[in-house]
Amino acid sequence: MRLPPCVLLLLGLAEALREAGASGLLELSLGKFRNVLLNQTNPVEAVIRNIASNVTVVIFQVHAQQNSVVISFDKNPSANSSGTGVDKGLISILRPQQSVCTWYLRSLDANQVLSTAISIPYMEKDPIPGGCNLEFDLEVDPNIYLDYTLVDIHIKFAPANLGYARGANPPACDSGTGQNSRWRLRYDVYQYFLPENNLSEMVLMSHIRKMSEVQSIKANGVKMLTLTTDDKTNVYFSSLPGQGVIYNVIVWDPLWNTSAAYIPVHTYACSFVDLVDNCSSLSKLSTKIFFTVLAVLGLFTCFFGHRFWKTVRLILTAVAGIIGGLLLVASWWRFGSVLLCMLLIGLVLGFLFSSVVFFTPLGDYRVFRDDVVFWVTFSSIALMIPVLFVGCPRILNLLACGIIGSYSVVLAIACYIYTSLAYITLDLLRRILNDYFSRAYTNVPFQTNDFIILAVWIMLALSGVTVQLRRERSEVSFPPHPYLIWKREKERRSTNILDPSHHIRPLRERIHSKLLQIKEVFQKEQPAGERTPLLL
Repeated sequence: MRLPPCVLLLLGLAEALREAGASGLLELSLGKFRNVLLNQTNPVEAVIRNIASNVTVVIFQVHAQQNSVVISFDKNPSANSSGTGVDKGLISILRPQQSVCTWYLRSLDANQVLSTAISIPYMEKDPIPGGCNLEFDLEVDPNIYLDYTLVDIHIKFAPANLGYARGANPPACDSGTGQNSRWRLRYDVYQYFLPENNLSEMVLMSHIRKMSEVQSIKANGVKMLTLTTDDKTNVYFSSLPGQGVIYNVIVWDPLWNTSAAYIPVHTYACSFVDLVDNCSSLSKLSTKIFFTVLAVLGLFTCFFGHRFWKTVRLILTAVAGIIGGLLLVASWWRFGSVLLCMLLIGLVLGFLFSSVVFFTPLGDYRVFRDDVVFWVTFSSIALMIPVLFVGCPRILNLLACGIIGSYSVVLAIACYIYTSLAYITLDLLRRILNDYFSRAYTNVPFQTNDFIILAVWIMLALSGVTVQLRRERSEVSFPPHPYLIWKREKERRSTNILDPSHHIRPLRERIHSKLLQIKEVFQKEQPAGERTPLLL
């Protein structure tokens, strides 16, 4: 039987209390996770004993959900011998004959903080994460540094160095660029998503274990990219507020075929302590009201859009205006052309279809980092829709009403429950508004909630198209084109002499008459009668 998260949390707290003990001593084993409660006043001493002689490096790391912890080599931490954060670790380079390692842990918060700790051993030929650090405080820094905004997440880390035996001097970091130097190393960046709509501490603790060691990272994470030593060691990802995600990097030595993992980092891209827009309530009330009203209009469009197609024109005019079709809309609104209207509807549907294409892993291909390539490809895919349906505007309008109208319901659901489907259009909006979003990888989770909401979207779209197709099958497809109306009226006037409009003068004569009237207005009035010239 699966225990609820609250029970798991209590069990974890009890385990942490038992393992830490009243003395503040935490006995660890290599490769084993241990939960521990930390406080601000009493540091916990973490000790590993009986380390094997073939182990040259031990990476010790500790993780908490939201409260920062301090990890150090000494009881009195200094900047170059400690680290502070929610995901921090230290690397111990073992001396000859050394079999014991000690670290000290404490929290920065006055309350007790639940954390999990692990120590991972590496051998002589394994690369050393952060061994060529030139940017951060620690001499050897295996940590990944993460910061986020509402738009993107940025991770960076120090370059690694080659492994070496106990007591030997470390290889020089800048001695050369050949195969015998650190320049042969490769860096694989992995991403792992936590369960959607779950902010539990124990869930994080259990899943971060899957992203700490090399084999478990490869088994559970998704490899996003590979960096060489020539590349900068920083990567950008799209921000997913409220969705937990874990990142880690595996450094690989192709000569010895050995690997080592950096210290994983996690983020929810939101704050747990803010009163407004925190991780538990990301959407404002105004946002929820707006998208709820939009969903009502979308349902109306989905099931009645073809019958009330002038209303749909107005709705799609607003949408097209948002995505940059103002000139097209202005031309259509002035002349009332059905052809332009169908082009508008096709472009909006093509916009959504092209967004779906780039929502897939295709959107993370390196070639689409270039804005010119991306927008040319995006526009070409979007224009395919009106081109393919140019001969059947009725089907195009029905599909647009069903698909676009039902997607507005998905956007409304995203205001209340996290779903990755909202990022179909949101990531594209970010790319339009942010000049640097092109560098971000836009991979998103696709879990149970997303499959359910996707099924709802498909069901609504199919239902809307089917209902409108059956209702409108005996009706006229669209009002005739304005040119056809004019041509039909001209033929009727020329054949029906009883029609008063038949006796209307030709257009040229009417224009000439109007010009004469205007000319008479500006003409000087001539005096009436006869005048005799004055004789001098």
